[in-house]
Amino acid sequence: MAETKKLRVLIAEDDFLVAEMIKGQIRQLGHEIIEVVGNGHLAAERTRELKPDVIMMDINMPDMDGIDGMRLIHKHFPTPVVVLTAYESEDLLRKATEAGAGAYLVKPSSIAEIDRAITIAIARFDDLLKLKALNEELQEALGQIKTLAGLLPICVNCKKVRDDKGYWKDVESYLAAYSEAEVSRSLCPDCMEKIYPEFSD
Repeated sequence: MAETKKLRVLIAEDDFLVAEMIKGQIRQLGHEIIEVVGNGHLAAERTRELKPDVIMMDINMPDMDGIDGMRLIHKHFPTPVVVLTAYESEDLLRKATEAGAGAYLVKPSSIAEIDRAITIAIARFDDLLKLKALNEELQEALGQIKTLAGLLPICVNCKKVRDDKGYWKDVESYLAAYSEAEVSRSLCPDCMEKIYPEFSD
């Protein structure tokens, strides 16, 4: 069996006895407690400074609760978060998930439940990072793709094209500005026959 990676854990819990219980459980799992803080603001501040591998975040805390703390953390220094709460509700679960929670635990929790929640939070966080990177790649690719759509006004006499700002341009300039096409010069069969009849069949 592979050895579990030792994680650096930040605990955000304002109840001293609950925090002590969670500290003991985390240590039994072989992880390191890097600090215990009592509100969401301190959790965000210490996350920035200490860069934990995972955060155990209580919801109901003074000054700044766990939801706002998670929002702050995920905006500035994304980190896997396991939410800890004394009660369970769909509304709370939705808010916690939207704020960036990777897993959700009702206190008190068993060591096995904490272990599973940490694993899920880290895996979900890694998946979100991959999705974010993929989305950025797709946005960059879309930004490089230029397409032509809709009606294309062309002068019946000189064959210039009118752009969306009302300027008339030759076809080559227009295609260079609004598409990825490269223009190559050649003669169609009709023009070939008119200009070089001696080379036509």
